[in-house]
Amino acid sequence: MGSAFVLGSFVAAGTFRVDRLPRPGESLRASAVAWEPGGKGFNVAAGLRRLGLAVDGLIPVGTDHLAALAEPALQRMGLPVSMIHSHPGSTGIGVGFVGADGENCLAVHPGANLLLSREAVRASAARIRSCGMVLAQFEIGDDPIAEAFAIARGAGIPTLLNPSPFRVPLPEILAATTILVVNETEAEALLGHLAEGRKAAGGVRMSAQDLARALHARGVEALVITFGAAGARILLGGSTIWDQRPYPVTAIDTMGAGDAFIAGLAAGLLAGRPWAASGRMAAACGALMVTRHGVLDGLPDPRELAAFLRLHASEAPAP
Repeated sequence: MGSAFVLGSFVAAGTFRVDRLPRPGESLRASAVAWEPGGKGFNVAAGLRRLGLAVDGLIPVGTDHLAALAEPALQRMGLPVSMIHSHPGSTGIGVGFVGADGENCLAVHPGANLLLSREAVRASAARIRSCGMVLAQFEIGDDPIAEAFAIARGAGIPTLLNPSPFRVPLPEILAATTILVVNETEAEALLGHLAEGRKAAGGVRMSAQDLARALHARGVEALVITFGAAGARILLGGSTIWDQRPYPVTAIDTMGAGDAFIAGLAAGLLAGRPWAASGRMAAACGALMVTRHGVLDGLPDPRELAAFLRLHASEAPAP
């Protein structure tokens, strides 16, 4: 099984449980609150490590009191503390609300995550070239992603980008992206940009091939669009399409489900599994996550994942 290099993000994450998500201008009483280490990059790295992969990367933190959360968090998840890259200033912080139906909304202040530089990535070039896949998300800036992806693709190493929180990826980043993973909202925004304001006629699922072709022309080999409880659509080479149907579970907390999905997908591909099997792994990791409270404690391990896939072997095959 190959190793992963994650261009991470790190935030001190607060989660407030409420009966329903707040409306504009409304204050709600929370029934519970929890603080834990988080950040999309850190979550993906932790998810990959929980699934048994060797993980390296860069995790930016500040020099404030919240930075002290990083080292014990990496140690707890079995990640090397050498991933930590310190910058003067504040550590990232995020706040999320989770409703009784498991749906969530959140806001993140990136802090040190936006200070990761091309120079820091270049200093890690040998580590990047020794891995099996490089993964990144958009809680960090464009420069380190562009640099790491260029190093990886120059060495023949695949890359995976999750452009969340969404901004339009730079052409040089798309040209070096092997796999692009977006949710339905991000896919629609990206289609509107690439097709000069075009809206997804009939919904994103119906327009997915148009988006895949536009991305393929810009260098992206595979597009994965997630639809939450409605599953995912995977498109290869701009033309080959199949749907990964969802697993039937009852959601109690959707926080981190997308990160678990990405970890499962990357773990499957790094293990040499075909796309169909990797898609099932990704969907199963996402499904397991939404049945549990908390992100880090909810990330599945190989035993849990294998048991879930056996139990649901006939329920969500990819055509």
